[in-house]
Amino acid sequence: MELQKMNGHSRDDGFDGLDAMAEHEEFLPHKTGGKKEIHFTDFEGKTSFGMSIFNLSNAIMGSGILGLAFAMSNTGIILFLVLLVFIAILSAYSIHLLLRSAGVVGIRAYEQLGNRAFGPPGKMLAACVITVHNIGAMSSYLFIIKSELPLVIQAFLDKENTGEWFLNGNYLIIIVSAFIILPLALMKQLGYLGYTSGFSLSCMVFFLISVIYKKFNIACPLEDIHHNDSSTAGHHAPTNVTEDFCEAKMFTINSQTAYTIPILAFAFVCHPEVLPIYTELRDATKKRMQSVANISILAMFVMYLLTALFGYLTFYGAVESELLHTYSRVGSGDVLILCVRLAVLVAVTLTVPVVLFPIRRALLQILFPDKPFHWVRHIAIAFCLVFIVNLLVIFVPSIRDIFGIIGATSAPSLIFILPGIFYIRIVPEDQEPLLSRPKIQATCFAALGFIFMVMSLSFIITDWVTGESRSGGGH
Repeated sequence: MELQKMNGHSRDDGFDGLDAMAEHEEFLPHKTGGKKEIHFTDFEGKTSFGMSIFNLSNAIMGSGILGLAFAMSNTGIILFLVLLVFIAILSAYSIHLLLRSAGVVGIRAYEQLGNRAFGPPGKMLAACVITVHNIGAMSSYLFIIKSELPLVIQAFLDKENTGEWFLNGNYLIIIVSAFIILPLALMKQLGYLGYTSGFSLSCMVFFLISVIYKKFNIACPLEDIHHNDSSTAGHHAPTNVTEDFCEAKMFTINSQTAYTIPILAFAFVCHPEVLPIYTELRDATKKRMQSVANISILAMFVMYLLTALFGYLTFYGAVESELLHTYSRVGSGDVLILCVRLAVLVAVTLTVPVVLFPIRRALLQILFPDKPFHWVRHIAIAFCLVFIVNLLVIFVPSIRDIFGIIGATSAPSLIFILPGIFYIRIVPEDQEPLLSRPKIQATCFAALGFIFMVMSLSFIITDWVTGESRSGGGH
C-alpha cells in the first residue's frame, strides 16, 4: 500500500484542479442571481493556520496519552514503535481520503459525505459512529477528572478523605461540567476554542517534561510492588520481583497486548473534528488543511512516543493502565506530581468542549438538517450531551473499558473504514476507475480497519471472559 502522498495531493495533479473547482463552486457565492444550495456553511473561515493546528492537536491528544506507557509495557519498545508509526501514517492517509472526498463534492461535513456516498443510511451511520466515539472520548476525559481531582484537592487541603462531598468525584465532575465545560461548549464556532486548546497543549507538554524528569528520580522496583493488587493495573503483578523486572523489554506479547491497537487507535482519532476545522480554516484549501493535519499528527506522535517511553522506563512491569495512578504510589506529598495532576486535569477539561462540537453537529445533521443556526437548539443539545456523559462516567467502572471498547469499534470505523468507503463511492469513476491504484488502496485500507475491529474485539472479549473466570469478577 503506497502512502507517500500525505501532503493533500492526489497522484494526478489534475485532480487538484477539479477539487479546487468543486470547492469554488460550492463555497463561493454564485455570480448569477440563482439561489445557492447550502450544503454546510456559508461563512468564511477565520481561524488561523496556527490556531487550527492547536485545535486539531488538542482533538488528537487526549486521555489516550495516559494509557500509552501501559501499552508499551505489554508490547515491548520495538513493537510499540512499529505500531505507533503504523497508526500515525494510516491516520494521516485517512485524513487525505476525507479531504479528497470533501474536495470532489464540495462538502465539509462528515455526515454529508456519508449521505453523498450511501444516501440517508450513510448519513445516519456516520453520525452515529461520531456520536458514539466522541461520547466515549468525553467520558474518558471526565473519568480522569472524577479520579484525579479529589486527590488534588485532598493534597492541597492536606487531609484524609473522610467522605466530604467536595472529595467525591461524582459531585466534582458535575461541578466542573456545569461551570467550565458547558460554558465553553456553548461557543458558536469551534475556532473560538483555539486559545483554550493552545493552553491545554501547554499543560500536556508540562506533563511530558515531568514524566521525563521523574524517570531519573524514581527507583525501580517501587517499594509497594509486592502489594500491588490494583485491579486498574489491567494485568497481574508478580508476587516476587524477578531479576529482569526492571529491564526494558524490546518485544513481548501477553493477554493485555490485545488492548494496544485499540489504545493507539483511540489516541489518534481526530477525524470528526477534521472537517469542522477545515471549514473554519482561513484561506482553506485541501493542501493547507492536510498540512494542518500532518503537523498535528507529527507533534502528537513525538509526544506519545516520549510519554510512553519514559513512563514505561520509570515503572516497567508495574505501570498501570492510567499512568497518573502509578505515580500516586510514589508518594502523595510530591509537589511535582501534584502539579502534573493539575495540568492533566486542566488539559482534559479544556478538551471536552472541542470533542463535543462534532457530536452536536452530527445530531443537527440528523435531526435538523435544513434548519439555520438557533441558540436554543445549540444550547439544549450541549446540555443534554454533558448530562448524559456525566451519567455514564458515574457508572463506568474502569477507564480501560472505555479505551478498549471505543478504540476497538468506533476508532477503526472513523480512521479506516468510513474514509475508505466514502472515497470509493464519492470520487467519480471517470476521474479514478474502480480498479485504479488509489481506489484499490482505499479498499485495502477499509478492509484493514475491519480486520482490526474484529481482531481487537475478539481479543478484548476473550480477555474479559478469561479474566472474570480467574478473578470471579469484572475489571
